[in-house]
Amino acid sequence: MIRNSIPSMFTVGNLFLGIIAIILAFNSGADNSNAELAAIFVIVAMLLDGLDGRVARALNAQSEFGKELDSLSDVISFGVAPAFIMYVVAFQQMETSALAWIVTAIFPICGALRLARFNVVSSMPGYFIGLPIPAAGSILSTLALFHNEIPSAVLLASTLVLSFLMVSTVKYPNFKKVGIPKTAIWLTPIIVAGAVALAVIYPGLLSKLIFIPLVIYALYGLNGLKKNARRLFRRRKRMKNMDEPTKNETHG
Repeated sequence: MIRNSIPSMFTVGNLFLGIIAIILAFNSGADNSNAELAAIFVIVAMLLDGLDGRVARALNAQSEFGKELDSLSDVISFGVAPAFIMYVVAFQQMETSALAWIVTAIFPICGALRLARFNVVSSMPGYFIGLPIPAAGSILSTLALFHNEIPSAVLLASTLVLSFLMVSTVKYPNFKKVGIPKTAIWLTPIIVAGAVALAVIYPGLLSKLIFIPLVIYALYGLNGLKKNARRLFRRRKRMKNMDEPTKNETHG
């Protein structure tokens, strides 16, 4: 019984950090002093999200309950929390408040759609269909830390792009095959504690280090969109070429 509950503990930890990130963002004040720590908590939640599935597979403790709990937690930690962080630090003072509300709402909505599709549609082996919500949420919450350097219009556009990538059909490589040996599971609490300690001691440095590989991963999807567009253009061109002889025969 305890063994089956261990993966869910990581998932609940993920949810807990997401809620704390929302509270920190809400109480960040005019200087957004807590926003950086809120973003870091989202990133640590991403670490927990990556560990719960691996621990479940290592312990052979996978269950439908754990799957549903994971999805519900992800909506909060990587959908609502990052969108709220971005709204508080970058969108709240915009003149067009309605636009800010809509864009803020679109992100968690697309995240929920992405998770619902993941639960009911079989993905390709070795790939995710659409940008995973933990990656999208971590990018968005970290991107919010650059609100003083990046114009609000660019941040709005970035939020919409990340939202679209989540519900797109672009293939993203997954790393689920990189598992945890059963004998090394006892190390996972140490890894989590170390990550939290680094997050508290070096919040700015850690967030920027994590931001770079996550953005590269997201840009992989934009490259996939370009390939899909080329494929669609070629298909339409072939169909057009096939239709032209038929028209000529009809006129003849």
